[in-house]
Amino acid sequence: MFDRIRPYINLVSNNQAYRRLWLSQVVSNFGDWFGILAVYALITRYSDSEFLLGLIIVVKMMSLASFSPFAGYLTDRFNRRRIMIMCDMLRAVIVAGLLLVVSYDTLWLAYVLTALQMMLSAVFEPAKTSSIPNVTTEEELVDANVLSAASWSIIFTLGMGFGGLATAWLGTDLVFIIDACTYLLSAWFIYRATIPQERMSEAELKRTRNPITGIVEGFQYLWNNKQIMRPTLAKAGYTMFLGALTYMLILISEDVLLMGSVGIGLLYSARGVGTGVGPIIGRRIFSQEKDWVRAMGLCMIFGGLMYAVVGMTTSLVVMLVFVFIAHAASGANWVMSTVLLQRRTPDTFRGRVFSTEWLLFTLAQSISVLTASWVLENGWLTIQQAMVVFALSLSVIGILWHNTIAKDEEAYQENLLDLSTAEKR
Repeated sequence: MFDRIRPYINLVSNNQAYRRLWLSQVVSNFGDWFGILAVYALITRYSDSEFLLGLIIVVKMMSLASFSPFAGYLTDRFNRRRIMIMCDMLRAVIVAGLLLVVSYDTLWLAYVLTALQMMLSAVFEPAKTSSIPNVTTEEELVDANVLSAASWSIIFTLGMGFGGLATAWLGTDLVFIIDACTYLLSAWFIYRATIPQERMSEAELKRTRNPITGIVEGFQYLWNNKQIMRPTLAKAGYTMFLGALTYMLILISEDVLLMGSVGIGLLYSARGVGTGVGPIIGRRIFSQEKDWVRAMGLCMIFGGLMYAVVGMTTSLVVMLVFVFIAHAASGANWVMSTVLLQRRTPDTFRGRVFSTEWLLFTLAQSISVLTASWVLENGWLTIQQAMVVFALSLSVIGILWHNTIAKDEEAYQENLLDLSTAEKR
């Protein structure tokens, strides 16, 4: 057992720059998940609308999506370390502003502040993900991403679990204060880290001084390099229906399990643990990177089938088990697509590629959640019926992926093999 975790221990112990970047992720992620249930609690406290609850998720995702193209341009053109510090400090101020939401009449403020917080996250996330290859060796890169995913899941589990209890016992105000402090601590870790970055050439800087030019250039690069486009689509393809399914877990806890914030905390904790374990399992099953694009489609099929079981049961234990398994598949998909993008994309385009990935991901999730909330608001399906429909739809997307995009990747891998064989001759 110790031999399996030794590479991750060595990575954190010996690589100071990655360790500090990783610690910033740990503390800020804890605050994010610790505080998110408090935002949901505000909405349910001052309104009784399933649509308004779904709308806060849509606002988060659409804010990420709308700012993502400009965010990618910023993270390729300017110093990523400084950008991340600035984003953390501003997010601390914004989260503290949620203390001003005290009635239905001020509930709009929660949506505005959440939108601003997510716009900053749209800058921070591609800057962080683009920086990981710059603070690790080729051999460390996969371990670094697996550790980041595992850490995310552990923090997600603890944050959601403690956040549900803290929201119920301590109240939302104290939760928001703790959340703001985590951003400040994250900024301090990044301030102490050394994060190299390949800068654009003078010609590139001059050519892309107009943000529109830089953004369009990033889209053109992605379109012209299909080997990069394929993993860019993986997260969006998965969340096209998974976004609605994770949203419906909130309503399952409220309406089926009748457990409120505690039930949400437990279900989301199972989600978090699965997301962390999945990349480790996936790495063992799919040890060859050439198989990863095909594996992404298999993960979609499997994850959808697991969520269909969640929609057909009323047992908390069964739900926890199958939510865990479904998100193990999701976590494997996430890490495989991230590593492929990091390996295949040059540093000066990496921010724009990852921001485009975020754009597609957040648009897909927003549409997914909005559709599910509208269906439920109008009573067209019960919560359990809706979960089964969206789950089976996810499996259909996986089948389509397996029969189209995975086949294009296989042709690309065969071409690489032919070129390699020709060079050896």
